[in-house]
Amino acid sequence: MNILSMSQTLFYLIEQQPNSEKAVTYLRQQADTFSSNPQVAVFYRVFTALPRFVGKQPVVVPADIQFALQRVRPGFTVQDWTLDRLARVWWLLQLPADDQTTYVKTISELFKAGELNELVALYSALPVLAYPEAWKFQATEGIRNNIADVQSAIMLHNPYPADYFDEPAWNQLIMKAFFTDKDVTQIIGLNERNNARLAQTLTDFAAERRAAGRSLPAHMEELM
Repeated sequence: MNILSMSQTLFYLIEQQPNSEKAVTYLRQQADTFSSNPQVAVFYRVFTALPRFVGKQPVVVPADIQFALQRVRPGFTVQDWTLDRLARVWWLLQLPADDQTTYVKTISELFKAGELNELVALYSALPVLAYPEAWKFQATEGIRNNIADVQSAIMLHNPYPADYFDEPAWNQLIMKAFFTDKDVTQIIGLNERNNARLAQTLTDFAAERRAAGRSLPAHMEELM
């Protein structure tokens, strides 16, 4: 994926939002400051402070921009995002990626310290970060997380799991989605990544539910 193209497309989308002038000015100023003096402390400060300066209004995504996003990163969408979530994902793309160790360490610290909305943005950004193979551990941690919004950020409308999870991790995602009543039809790769082990696990689970007189989650039988 071309990070520069994604960054430019996301910023263009921010510019198109109603009453976004102050947000755009702030983001440009911070990007210029960070570009001239890329200090990690500045990167963290801006990531944390963004909602206060850009707001949390829902993002309107024109069809042409959604098409452009899909061309840069197939499967990636920002539908139903808020402006602070969008701005945080854009800001993550401003981090220089020339050194993998520094890049991964810097973003990993955000995962460790992030509050709810920061974690949602971080997991939403996984498909567009550099060194995608390096984020497998963080992605599987998102599945284990018990916060519904964090789970949704990695499970739903997110192409990263389908592209990079091995079979056990993928199967865990699907089972957790059923256990937590997620709309599994929003999981990218749901049918393409279906496999014999998952089908057997679902069959066994369904038998237990039926024996207990309980109904099955929606769409489970389609994967068995």
